[in-house]
Amino acid sequence: MKLSEIFDNVKDIEIDSLMSDSRKKKKNSIFFCVKGMMFDGHQFVNQAIANGAIVIVHSDDIVNKQNDVTYIKVKDVLSVYNKVADYFYDHPSHKLLMFGVTGTNGKSSIATMIHELLTDIEPCGYIGTIGTEYGNVRIEPTLTTPEIDLLQGTLKDMVDANMKACALEVSSIGIEQQRVEAVDFDVAIFTNLTHDHLDYHGTMENYFEAKKKLFDSLKSSAIAITNVDDDYGLKMVANTSAKIVTYGIDKEADYQASQIQIKKDGIIFTLSCYGQEYRLQTNLVAMFNLYNLLAVIAALHEKGVSIDSLLNKVNNIKQIKGRMERIDEKQPFNVIVDFAHTPDGIKQVCEFASKITPKGKRIIVVFGSAGKRDVKKRPIFGAIADEYCDMIILTEDDPRDESILDIANEIASGIEKTNYIIIEDRFDAIRQAIEMVNVDDTILILGKGDEDFIYRSFGKEKYMGDDKVARLCIHKYYFQEME
Repeated sequence: MKLSEIFDNVKDIEIDSLMSDSRKKKKNSIFFCVKGMMFDGHQFVNQAIANGAIVIVHSDDIVNKQNDVTYIKVKDVLSVYNKVADYFYDHPSHKLLMFGVTGTNGKSSIATMIHELLTDIEPCGYIGTIGTEYGNVRIEPTLTTPEIDLLQGTLKDMVDANMKACALEVSSIGIEQQRVEAVDFDVAIFTNLTHDHLDYHGTMENYFEAKKKLFDSLKSSAIAITNVDDDYGLKMVANTSAKIVTYGIDKEADYQASQIQIKKDGIIFTLSCYGQEYRLQTNLVAMFNLYNLLAVIAALHEKGVSIDSLLNKVNNIKQIKGRMERIDEKQPFNVIVDFAHTPDGIKQVCEFASKITPKGKRIIVVFGSAGKRDVKKRPIFGAIADEYCDMIILTEDDPRDESILDIANEIASGIEKTNYIIIEDRFDAIRQAIEMVNVDDTILILGKGDEDFIYRSFGKEKYMGDDKVARLCIHKYYFQEME
């Protein structure tokens, strides 16, 4: 790409790459001086030049400019970064059917289901918390919504791999940091809005406004799909130019579920949409997954996929690792691993556990709370576990440089009546839950899902993942003890 293709009155020089991280070596690159939460790119211009930057896009004045480097001053570096990345990668999102999924909970489940179900019809990629997937490509996760250059580059790779669509998880922080500003969305889905990320947004109103930006920016030909049962559902789409489509259970909606049977291993329900009724059965469990499935059906049907073609597919949806994952090693008790890390997420899993656990049997929960993140939700976690569970094991969950014991004690401040213990090592905490379980009890392991790392003060440390730990412990500390 020639620099003169995107900027006026500049040298006609060849650009080979884009960069916003000055530590990465990228030859003949444009460096964008992005101002982040902790660092300001303007401070690292010389490092960027040493690592290959030949053009600097900045908003603040820069002293001691180098003669062989082109400096371009702009008002909004991030907006320019988005436009340049979109152009550099040849507008990839315009060539894909783009689904954006946002909300506190359910993003991964909805996006991966769209990816799975649509791929049966035409090739579809996925980008989100679980990682990146398209065709035979599997890439480890970075951020829920990747940074601008990585996101646009990945979408370009999907186009080159003949993908026709992409399901993208869109986080509130990703929206605020303008990572999706140049993404051309065809469908945007809102799941729900509950307590989360208040360490970043400050208030629920700010959190709501961040999410709302996605819908406010939709083109008129796009579709805005929203959960009408959520208090924020209709507010979220109040100013969108897109076609509004609703889904729900309690309130009248375009896609509505009724006559619901929640079972241990699935859900049976009646779907009503556009004057038609369909009786569906799915292997997904828990009421919140029914909401997720309604959103998926609405999104796919609105883009031309018939309900009839989905009837059999939704009965055997692939298990999403670490998301309401039922660990089945033929043990005589329930074990559920879930990524739940918000008050609402934990409450929903606990409510499901209370429905499937026989009267007189126990719910044992293992969880913690991330360090250097929203501390206000810690005692709320404790109160929710106190309401639903019979035994609470508090442990680590990405402590970073906070004390695991201090975090656990903050959670415990919300516990009033239920017995609890603190076991700092997460593996040992899961092992203890397995060792104390009785027949027909339910064990909930929450917060990490299948993540194979734990964030500590020095960065990521390798971890098996809750799903693998649970399976190992069932065989080693339950079945072997029974022999």
